[in-house]
Amino acid sequence: MASTAQTYQHRPLSIKLWPPSQGTRLMLAERMTKNLTTPSIFSRKYGLLSKEEAEEDAKQIEEIAFTTATQHFEKEPDGDGSFAVQIYAKESSKLMLDVLKRGPRVKEDGVLVSEKVTVTGETVFDISGGRRAFIDAEEATELLEPLRAPNSYTKICFSNRSFGLEAAQVAEPILLSIKNQLKEVDLSDFIAGRPEAEALEVMTIFSSALEGCVLRYLNLSNNAMGEKGVRAFRSLLKSQNNLEELYLMNDGISEEAAKAVSELIPSTEKLKVLHFHNNMTGDEGAIAISEIVKRSAALEDFRCSSTRVGSDGGVVLAEALGTCKHLKKLDLRDNMFGVEAGVALSKAVLGFVDLTEIYLSYLNLEDDGAEALANALKESAPSLEVLDMAGNDITTNVAASLAECISSKQFLAKLNLSENELKDEGAILISKALEEGHDQLLEVDLSTNSITRSGARVLAKAVVQKPRFKLLNINANFISDEGIKELKDIFKSLPDMLGPLDENDPEGEDIDEEAEEDADRDELESKLKSLEI
Repeated sequence: MASTAQTYQHRPLSIKLWPPSQGTRLMLAERMTKNLTTPSIFSRKYGLLSKEEAEEDAKQIEEIAFTTATQHFEKEPDGDGSFAVQIYAKESSKLMLDVLKRGPRVKEDGVLVSEKVTVTGETVFDISGGRRAFIDAEEATELLEPLRAPNSYTKICFSNRSFGLEAAQVAEPILLSIKNQLKEVDLSDFIAGRPEAEALEVMTIFSSALEGCVLRYLNLSNNAMGEKGVRAFRSLLKSQNNLEELYLMNDGISEEAAKAVSELIPSTEKLKVLHFHNNMTGDEGAIAISEIVKRSAALEDFRCSSTRVGSDGGVVLAEALGTCKHLKKLDLRDNMFGVEAGVALSKAVLGFVDLTEIYLSYLNLEDDGAEALANALKESAPSLEVLDMAGNDITTNVAASLAECISSKQFLAKLNLSENELKDEGAILISKALEEGHDQLLEVDLSTNSITRSGARVLAKAVVQKPRFKLLNINANFISDEGIKELKDIFKSLPDMLGPLDENDPEGEDIDEEAEEDADRDELESKLKSLEI
């Protein structure tokens, strides 16, 4: 089935640290093998592993650590992968320590007894590695062979392999035999390129085989299912009463498909994570999703970005989110909410006391919607770490409200207000808001805001001394050549903190910067005096 391909607009290029290359993964496994076979305090107490045994354990450890880190990476909408790298390293270290404390495995009749390394008592079976490809019955038989033997797998991941009808028939009896022990199932991107009729039949086979398993995690993303595909999973969905995480991203979830999802899932009382990114849901679909949200009082992480939701759907969705008092992460980017939905959302935001990340870029909020949200966030979300309101046509009229909100967020790590019209006045007010405290600040993005030398200079001075700061992006503004030199001088001891300026237009505004500074000084000083910081 063909996959829809809706993407964000205006995204800056960034370096991704995840996933690592195959060479890097092999190097880590080799290093672990060496550590596992080197005499140590653990080997004196528990015994020293043979090279053969250490190689096997190292390979299993690396695979589990890679899978765990990849799961975290997929939940970082804007992450560069640095957190996944940390998880990868920590998980590898933890599992290697477990193996050292376990010591050599027992041999029976001279044959090594196979023993899988586990993560917190659970085991992951994952065939998603390697190239994305079709698999036939023969390959499916080979790939799924470990599931036929007695095992303790609680999670299966069949992503990145396209199952045809014959391969699905091979998987069916195997899934039936292990479904009672499964807690997590990942079937994302597992029918790519298949004709619609075959894909629907494959989904139906998997759904029937897994019916009745008690899952906490289900990922059906990247399958371009539409309503037919959702209903093909009817048996599985209707048997789920304990889901904590549900992912339906890039699935062609239209209005009808969204209604089918709402209809088929019997209970979402325990649901904590719900992701609908990159679908063609629209207003009516958003209304159906709102019904799921209303029934999900425990929701902590909600993503409904790039789903073509307009004002009417946005208002209903915002009202539904008002029932989610435990929300920690909210991502509604790249929709067509407009002012009315923005104001409605601001009322819900007042109740988000646990919120740590909010992504509201490209929602057409304009000044009224942005100001309502800034004022609401000022009174809520005391531990907010990420604030993203890029691309909303926000002008200097709202700068004071934004600054007061930002000033109150002392745990703020990432601030994105790019592609607005905040100009020097807004940049200076926000700079003043960031001056005191904000020791957790990592990134600030005010690119494409018609900022000139004076605003850029004040902003640079406000962030350069922050102890954890990593990146200031003020590209695509109107900073003069002298201003560029001044910025580079401010960051001369930490040049990597200043982002690229290759899209800056020093002649973007035909004005005398010094004259403008004198003219605006009195008005700006007046606003700074009244600013609640």
